[in-house]
Amino acid sequence: MAATTELTHPRTDRIDLVEVLAALGHPARLEIVRKLAAAGESYCGEVVPDLPRSSVTHHLKTLRESGVITQRPGGRKLYLALRREDLDARFPGLLELVLGLAGRDVP
Repeated sequence: MAATTELTHPRTDRIDLVEVLAALGHPARLEIVRKLAAAGESYCGEVVPDLPRSSVTHHLKTLRESGVITQRPGGRKLYLALRREDLDARFPGLLELVLGLAGRDVP
């Protein structure tokens, strides 16, 4: 997935809770975030190897535009990172709560 255009990310103070929750509400995007939380910065193929390219593009764009991840082109690879510090500054405890509940049956 080579990036040919400049990728834009919202400033920390512009990250919106509703957009973050909507982005994290999809199972594929939540899995991407869980992998990035565990592994740190990773290239796209390590994080989403089994999804069709069109789906990957959509999910990564949603996560990036909501402020959950950053994307950085590096040669022929696209590197992804969780914006943990920004999310923690904006919504303390949210990321730990969401990641802690992921995969559990919550009533």
